[in-house]
Amino acid sequence: MSLLPAHPTDRLATGVLLFSASLWGLSWIPLKGFVAQGLSGPLIALCAYGSVGVLAVWLLWRDRAAWRAQWALVLALTLVGGWANTSFVNALMLGDVVRVMFLFYLSPVWSVLGGWLFLKERIPPTRWAAVAAAVVGLWLVLGGPGLGGAYGGSGEALAFGWVDALSLSAGLAFAANNVIARAAHAVPLRTKTFCVFIGCGLLSALASGLTGQSLPAVSGWVVLALLAYGFGWMLLATVTWQYGVSHLESSRAGVILLAELVVSVGTALAFGGESLTPMGWAGGALIAVAALAEALASPAPDTPSVSVSVTGVRTP
Repeated sequence: MSLLPAHPTDRLATGVLLFSASLWGLSWIPLKGFVAQGLSGPLIALCAYGSVGVLAVWLLWRDRAAWRAQWALVLALTLVGGWANTSFVNALMLGDVVRVMFLFYLSPVWSVLGGWLFLKERIPPTRWAAVAAAVVGLWLVLGGPGLGGAYGGSGEALAFGWVDALSLSAGLAFAANNVIARAAHAVPLRTKTFCVFIGCGLLSALASGLTGQSLPAVSGWVVLALLAYGFGWMLLATVTWQYGVSHLESSRAGVILLAELVVSVGTALAFGGESLTPMGWAGGALIAVAALAEALASPAPDTPSVSVSVTGVRTP
């Protein structure tokens, strides 16, 4: 970022990362606004993220010499990261913001399991305890013994649904994206970041085509808002995130990025008409504590450090 110093102070880097986390945490507001205009989730993702993906194709082509040796991993990042972003965005637009965020924040659990299964990382007992806490938190968020009590509604209305499945799959795909990114050590950071935009655009185009969706009759202002969201909001959030995590220790960055959960849940409860019962608060707190524990955990021996981040397009 040319407007910011190449070697910032910790205070500046922290401020930039907090700004990025706030942008991610508030992203549900414009997304819900687009839905209110009659746009579907795949179409919104296609217009907003796919438009950035067109620029990303050019950037990836420029970096091809650096990632050619690991092209298969770049392809995997494109597809897996694209699914993480696409499913998260659609869940956020169609579901309860608080519920979606808590379910998505299980991604640190999947990161631990993925590192253990595929990278043969040695997981200390404290991280396994965090996994257990997150699983219990998931159970409580979904309603605990009554499967529905966490939000004060009926069990039938809040039973596990396809939006919940999208939220969980988004977190799982994001964790897989992190594992793949750790393996793709020769791939430039810019490539890892922007190939996700390409994947999101491709998957959104596929989903729109399979469901026969077309852009409804909307005003030019809505189209401009979609482009502004992609090239303005999302690019700014992504670049400031990159800048922040590149100049801070991964554990510190992971803690700061938890502000996203606080901002999204807080604003949804304050302005989005959503609510939580004590059971929901308890489950969400367990998931947040598990994410915090994972952020503060020491990296596995002989494994590159990876910043903990829990949004669709951010990759290490």
